[in-house]
Amino acid sequence: MEDGVSRSFESDWGRPRPGEDRQVLGPVIRRGPYVRPTTTDQALLDGGADAAWVHTDPWRVQRIQSEFVEGFDTLAGLGPAVTIFGSARTPADHPMYEAARQLGRMCAERGMAVITGGGPGTMEAANRGAAEAGGVSVGLGIELPFESSLNRWVNLGINFRYFFVRKMMFVKYAQGFIVMPGGYGTFDELFESLTLAQTGKKTHAQVALVGRDYWRGLWEWVRQSTLAEGNISPDDLKMFICSDDLQQVVNHVILRSR
Repeated sequence: MEDGVSRSFESDWGRPRPGEDRQVLGPVIRRGPYVRPTTTDQALLDGGADAAWVHTDPWRVQRIQSEFVEGFDTLAGLGPAVTIFGSARTPADHPMYEAARQLGRMCAERGMAVITGGGPGTMEAANRGAAEAGGVSVGLGIELPFESSLNRWVNLGINFRYFFVRKMMFVKYAQGFIVMPGGYGTFDELFESLTLAQTGKKTHAQVALVGRDYWRGLWEWVRQSTLAEGNISPDDLKMFICSDDLQQVVNHVILRSR
């Protein structure tokens, strides 16, 4: 028979017949130079095969999937939460360290879990405040060559290999986002939060920036350039506040998110 199903079986379970340039391996069809010399089962059972296959993209999909499953499974019962973003480089004697610590404490006292990147600096401070208040202190770490493991104030932690999986967990389980002064990573997290709110992908989540002096230049650029050029609408500027009043920040991300 010449139909596709019959030919796949006639091809010795995926091995192309002499003169045939088509190979069927599960849902994948290979032709010409893409035909492999072995079947999927043969590759699986060949104990002498090169172990480099575990670093190929199809295998990485399984690893990525496992990270999503681990994150969802661990955080599914977390309850109301606030994600606090900020720099890993903030020293313990910096005013923003103490501000993050107070914000972590205030959120925990309002019954909110506190989620951070689990690192040092601002992240440590927010976790510390939440832990000292008896709250749930969550750290979502990332595999990096220049950062240490989760800080000691995390009482529920997950380490990730992939930034995009980690960012999903930051966003999915938070009712609000507090953004402290930081660098490129913090900017990335800020603008992703705003983009998800702007496009309606993340509903009812509020964004608050802490540190008016730090964020003033960015605010002016967004208003004078981005808005002036018509690349955002006036309503987009209402998606976040910027304040030095920690109580206002907490009220904004908690009360307005409900």
